[in-house]
Amino acid sequence: MTQAIFKNRRAWHLALALLTCTALAGCDPVTSPSPAEPPEPGVLEATRNGPADAPAGSCWGKTISPAVVERVTEQVQIKPALVNPDGTIGRLPVYRTEKRQVIVTPRRDNWFQTPCPDVLTPEFLSSLQRALQVRGGYSGAITGKLDAKTRTAVERFQRAQGLDSAVLSLATARTLGLIAVPRVPSE
Repeated sequence: MTQAIFKNRRAWHLALALLTCTALAGCDPVTSPSPAEPPEPGVLEATRNGPADAPAGSCWGKTISPAVVERVTEQVQIKPALVNPDGTIGRLPVYRTEKRQVIVTPRRDNWFQTPCPDVLTPEFLSSLQRALQVRGGYSGAITGKLDAKTRTAVERFQRAQGLDSAVLSLATARTLGLIAVPRVPSE
């Protein structure tokens, strides 16, 4: 009788496994990828959502300085040394090694002012491409579009000036002679 029950249980488990496999075979194993989160404002293109103290109507770009994290190893005393009445050490102290991460420098957003999108007309972008071409940083056709080649040339030019971003800064546009430098009133 035990063998008959075992055979029936075995047959029952086999049937259950077969039914489960059949049910799962109809399922679509392909999952659609979750939509990528949009990049932070200011990182890839200018934004009006600048720093808290930004003047109204101004546009901003941003670079991010990542946090600097350091791994620290410390010896922490668990038991102190046992000192005998005569001043000799009866038992050495006991230590435990602890490893932890310490943020040396926190993440920092570095904001810089940029020309607003309404300034980035095809004429302005053509002038930008020509200005970068004259300085040997752009080798593409003058298209008047802010394409990948133009962004790469802007990033390369700005990196030499100390700003590692493909977003055109207002200072760079002034350096290239594309935007007027404000006059300082004489006294």
